Amino acid sequence: MEFHLSNFATVLLFFITAVLFILAGFFTSYLLRPDRPNEEKSTTYESGEDTVGTAWTPFNARFYVLALVFILFEVEILFLFPWSVVFGQADLIQATDGLWAKLAITEMFLFIGILLLGLAYVWAKGYLDWAKVEPLQAEKVKGGSIPREAYAKYLN
Repeated sequence: MEFHLSNFATVLLFFITAVLFILAGFFTSYLLRPDRPNEEKSTTYESGEDTVGTAWTPFNARFYVLALVFILFEVEILFLFPWSVVFGQADLIQATDGLWAKLAITEMFLFIGILLLGLAYVWAKGYLDWAKVEPLQAEKVKGGSIPREAYAKYLN
């Protein structure tokens, strides 16, 4: 007599195996890891810098604008993939004596032109420029409260 599992039983076995595999990894790491807590390990860590103030500080709006512009252009570029797949079919071009191919090329150049106009607009408005930082001037370093030796490797 043959024994067959249903599809649901197969999925259940894979799920149980995955959970057991993960739990075995956690248990193994618990057994092997060193356990030496100290004050330094309990502090928050962010780029090696000590935190100053709370996390509820206001951010510059440039972060949000740049993220929105990136998402906008990223989503619009995704429209190029289905067009290239359809345009790559040779049957479409041969069946219509190139009329649909010319129309598709014209449409894509128009689409890319609109994208380039949007990019030029965003660039002209300065949304792609980050905060402008003034270069370090020698006069400011000489008269400041920081000793000159701190800047020795930069000024030589």
